[in-house]
Amino acid sequence: MTTTREGYVFDNQSLHATEQHRCLAAAYDPITLARLESTGVGAGWRCLEVGAGGGSVARWLADRGASVLATDIKPEHIPPAEGLTVLRHDVVHDPLPAAEFDLVHARLVLLHLPEREQVLRKLVRSLKPGGVLQLDEFDLDYGPVLLAAHPEHATAYKEFLAAKERMFDAAGADRRWGRRAAASMVAAGLVDVDPVPVVRQWNADSPGLRLLAHHTHHLRDKLLAAGLTDTGLRTARAAMTHPAFRATSCVFYTVQGRRPA
Repeated sequence: MTTTREGYVFDNQSLHATEQHRCLAAAYDPITLARLESTGVGAGWRCLEVGAGGGSVARWLADRGASVLATDIKPEHIPPAEGLTVLRHDVVHDPLPAAEFDLVHARLVLLHLPEREQVLRKLVRSLKPGGVLQLDEFDLDYGPVLLAAHPEHATAYKEFLAAKERMFDAAGADRRWGRRAAASMVAAGLVDVDPVPVVRQWNADSPGLRLLAHHTHHLRDKLLAAGLTDTGLRTARAAMTHPAFRATSCVFYTVQGRRPA
């Protein structure tokens, strides 16, 4: 997901952006795509992918024969594909067509937006009657260390996560949005709302933990501003890459709801 909202912690024009998108896809595409497949999406479907980032989900939808509109405020990382239209678009301020899409998907978008409830209603209005909205969102309040090779590894990892939480809070994000998304979807008028929480065990080979290790580089300046030191970042990185390290992921909620027919 990409946005120009002031304070947003990830810069899609950074040298780190390509690796950020690669890590996100490796960690979360298997969950996202399995849930999208359950909708039956395929030829003849009109789909909207909001905050498409590196475009992996949009390309998967297009490969299934759907007609896909992939939007992002910085869409340069989305490669072209048959059936895929790419649009530079700010989901907060720019309009969306009403009753246009059979499927709307957004991953790790609304949690970053202070206007998330307004944007949710906009996405619901863009669905055709009977259309499906899928939101994939984090709850960042959970993610304990299970095993660490050294006590300082566990401490550094916890301090790293705490600094990231302070960054998200300062940027107007809701790090608990994942647990709230289903209720907000019901309030926005969707039916058959079905939230599925996913938690994984992480080790040094886990894509999700490699994504966090990447953040020690990508977000270095902002993490230092949030109270960490370069020594703390090096120790957190050493923890996440040590073969003995085990942690629980944050909770990843994949939530579907349907616009009434």
